[in-house]
Amino acid sequence: MSNTPRLAAAKRDWGHDDSGCHVLHIDMDAFFASCEVARHTELKGKPVIIGTGTRSVVSAASYEARPYGINSTMPVSRARHLCPQGIFLPVDMRYYREMSRRIFSEVFARITDNIEQVSVDEGYMDVSAALQQWSGPRAIGAWIRQRVSEQFHVTCSVGIAANKLVAKMASTNAKPDGMLLIPVSMHAAFVQMMPLRGIPGIGPSLEKRLSQWGIGDVAELAKLDEKEVNRVVGSSTLGHHLFLAARGQDERTLSTKAREKSIGAERTFAQDTTDPKTVTTLLRQCSDDVASSLRKHALLARTITVKLRFADLSYATKAHTLERPVDTASAIYPEAMELFRQMFAENNATDGDSSASPFPALPRAVRLAGVSVSGLSKSDETPIQLTIEDLMPKETADGTRPERLSEAERTLDTIRKRYGKNAVHLGL
Repeated sequence: MSNTPRLAAAKRDWGHDDSGCHVLHIDMDAFFASCEVARHTELKGKPVIIGTGTRSVVSAASYEARPYGINSTMPVSRARHLCPQGIFLPVDMRYYREMSRRIFSEVFARITDNIEQVSVDEGYMDVSAALQQWSGPRAIGAWIRQRVSEQFHVTCSVGIAANKLVAKMASTNAKPDGMLLIPVSMHAAFVQMMPLRGIPGIGPSLEKRLSQWGIGDVAELAKLDEKEVNRVVGSSTLGHHLFLAARGQDERTLSTKAREKSIGAERTFAQDTTDPKTVTTLLRQCSDDVASSLRKHALLARTITVKLRFADLSYATKAHTLERPVDTASAIYPEAMELFRQMFAENNATDGDSSASPFPALPRAVRLAGVSVSGLSKSDETPIQLTIEDLMPKETADGTRPERLSEAERTLDTIRKRYGKNAVHLGL
């Protein structure tokens, strides 16, 4: 369920020249809610809201629920107040993922294998090769929409353009259950009629930063040269992307073999808390869960991120990239603790002795906490550079050290078993 703004004026006929328009973006409509209606047909036409529990947030809502003001990330308690007659159902990710897998494999894959799935309910297709068998991209889009509807009883919207950016913006403005082709010659005009938030990736904070410079919409952004955009956003990488985006251009290509980008675990507290011990205990549990997932998938991670969501539903994240990849909670949790400490460092830099606790008090009530890792790589493909410290024998409980050589040998044996030929060690 997307909160990206849509313009009624954008949902029109932009022309029929489809030359060069080989990128399709397919976005399922209210997917979680639609899946529930597909298996419970008696819910059709009713306001279905995915999310239960007083501490939960809305994951999705049917289009019948949206006139009541329901949107994703809204607290379920607020949604119940706005739509008391709504039908509230728990999230069933196993079912939604299976529906997604079947749609991608049984429908999209019949067109091409050049598919980039970006989430459970959306993906890109490059249909260049398929156009040899089809009359055009619109025929492909129409067939996809028909097959998904008839076979799975859910609907999807399709955007067709020459690049990923415009295709995604087209599918957003085609919703619900629509299709929009944007000819290459109209890319700039289409993008420049949008508000800033219409460009994927521009969130509230970046929108605020741009507005402080007097930039209120994409058309005004397009008036700046690239150096000016870089100066406004403070990043040449982001500035280059926005400079192109404001002109309906996008240099990205489809990534059809992307590995899992991150692994994370997060949980919502039964009650908002300002107790640091409660939060750090949860961070420990999340670190354990993440480490277990890494080892289960034979992965290593370099970047650790801590996420906090506060009582007002705003959130903060902080990340750190390690010199060496890890897959254990004993390595992840201390980093998570340090990141947590840094997030409140300014607030905790008060007078008085804080030796009793590194977090005397949290200045804001925390609703949710979590840990995630990224920068993933396969364990058996990642060289590990051991240090002298890794090979030194560890002290036992009574303060003595076991025989040095046997301890080093045991350490190396453990490393070799885990990382095989990619374990590179330093001799003593």
